[in-house]
Amino acid sequence: MEVTVDEQLVFIATANKNLNPELPSVVFIHGTGQDHTIWVLPTRYFARHQRNVLAIDLPAHGRSGGEPLTSVEAMAEWVVKVMDAAGIDSAAIVGHSMGSLVAIALAAKYADRVRSIGLIGTAVPMPVSETLLNSARENSPDAIEMLTLWGHGSSAHLGGSATPGMWMLGGGKRLMERAAPGVIYTDLNACNEYVQGLEDARSVACHALLILGQSDLMTPPRATSELTNALSDSETVVLAKSGHAMLSERPEQVLDQLIRIV
Repeated sequence: MEVTVDEQLVFIATANKNLNPELPSVVFIHGTGQDHTIWVLPTRYFARHQRNVLAIDLPAHGRSGGEPLTSVEAMAEWVVKVMDAAGIDSAAIVGHSMGSLVAIALAAKYADRVRSIGLIGTAVPMPVSETLLNSARENSPDAIEMLTLWGHGSSAHLGGSATPGMWMLGGGKRLMERAAPGVIYTDLNACNEYVQGLEDARSVACHALLILGQSDLMTPPRATSELTNALSDSETVVLAKSGHAMLSERPEQVLDQLIRIV
């Protein structure tokens, strides 16, 4: 599905279903340098279980036009515009990594538009190392290498895909290699500069589910204590032996948890 926001084309994956405003909706927001393809399993499932699904390509990502947005707050505002353009009044908002920060910011400012939030691979604050930021700023392949290696648990490094013959690290790397120059840096910097995340979290009224990876090196479970204290209604699930890339490492377990809140 395609809509226009701020005079730019926006691509939304809907699992090949027409949106029905009478049905509950779920909006999926990807992470740094990624696109809607990370949500294949949950979008298919929820589309077949009487939900509208909207897996959005953020500006300059995937099949969406425009320039990358430079702040988490701007991304949240933009997602609301996409919902308006698609005719969706309210939704469960599910985000991975950077997308989880967008979900928090959106729920804080637009409480009436958000039924619940699913925060996958999250932490607030979400600092990014200077080494990674500098490599991304230079559009160095080292940035993608670091994101790939740090973004997967040890089992993924040894294979471990639920689909025989698939290489999780290779797939994640190829996805980010499709990003235009400057996109990965802009995304990482937006995460790094989202300094009002805890304040926003304290304003979130809806239920929040945190899905964390036990072996996540980028947003480790120990880094979420401030966030869970700030959220008024939250629960946390930790997936054993999973890294940050839970949607490829533990897709069925992630779906099992999302089913409960969307």
